[in-house]
Amino acid sequence: MHDLHLADKILKATLEVAEKNNLQKVDVVEIDLGDLVEHGERVLPENLTVNFQLLAKGSIAEKAKLKVNSIKGDSWKLKSIEG
Repeated sequence: MHDLHLADKILKATLEVAEKNNLQKVDVVEIDLGDLVEHGERVLPENLTVNFQLLAKGSIAEKAKLKVNSIKGDSWKLKSIEG
């Protein structure tokens, strides 16, 4: 469930940036992800990707690939989107 919560945040940020840039679809979403723990569990890139894809269904990011870069620290950041 913790990965789902972060995936939702990432999708919302993605859609906001896409709207500001008048994108009709999103092909790639790139994030930086540190050693993040949500609800007592470590956020894993694999689970995050699956949950992002589930949440993105029906949106302009439906077919987007989520690229996750590992960084030091305990945060995440939307690095870029391509459409």
